[in-house]
Amino acid sequence: MELQQLRYVLAVAETGNFTRAARQCFVVQSALSHQVAALERELGFTLFARTSRRVELTAAGEAFLPAARACLESAGRAVADAAAALGHVRGTLTVGVIPTVTAVDVPSALRDFHYEHPQVRIAMRVGGSHDLCADVRSGQVDVALLGLPEGDQPRGVRSRVLARDEHVAVVARDHHLAGRAGVSLDDVAAETFADFPAGSPGRAQSDLAFAAAGLTRDVAFEAMAADFLLGLVRQDLAIALLPSAFAPTAPDLVAIPLVGGPTRVEYLAWSDFNPSPAASAFLDVLDRRAADEPVGD
Repeated sequence: MELQQLRYVLAVAETGNFTRAARQCFVVQSALSHQVAALERELGFTLFARTSRRVELTAAGEAFLPAARACLESAGRAVADAAAALGHVRGTLTVGVIPTVTAVDVPSALRDFHYEHPQVRIAMRVGGSHDLCADVRSGQVDVALLGLPEGDQPRGVRSRVLARDEHVAVVARDHHLAGRAGVSLDDVAAETFADFPAGSPGRAQSDLAFAAAGLTRDVAFEAMAADFLLGLVRQDLAIALLPSAFAPTAPDLVAIPLVGGPTRVEYLAWSDFNPSPAASAFLDVLDRRAADEPVGD
């Protein structure tokens, strides 16, 4: 059994097609098909059910795939660790971010990291804080930037607070509240809202604040993408509550200070269980950038 054969099997499983898998692996289809068939003969069972139009994993293939993937990951980690011992960081760095991250300029941080470690492949995953935290625990994400309600903390991972921020009310320029110098939760409770999906940490920040004030509200629009929420606000279909650091400065939107509103805490989260050399190097980049930031008066 060879590592290249395992790569071919994973490619076929991911693409569901031998031709696409061969293209992904930069090899001719006949060579890929030959290697997969040779592996199946060695194993004594078939990994894929094939017809001229369809390719599917067999039950044995389904059972074989997780360990095959883990084997390739371990091989990659072995190379990365050996290179790190010689002062060369290699492998893959997977960074998870929430859609409204503001405490870190992520593209700029990745630029600095790539400049120092050009042999590391960088991947990014955007999602909700709870999902990203779970991905860090499972090893699918190396480092994550999260946003949680005040009092909630990342669980099962190492973390540190990056920033705290209060929400503002974002409304369309022509909205009846647009001229106000400030509003309270009671002032906006009767409005129609656009917000993140129910159950997500981004949504919980506002839901907890309204519940604590004994107020209810109408969330008519739910979306994970903040830009889409702002698009609904632009059309005056709803208002949104967002962290002030993320609030837009566009001429067709107005951000109004919110008294007694939600507070968000941004965290940097990572696993201290055998972190990869790439993960440790990225944390070092973030530490140095934080140390270089000017301190306010």
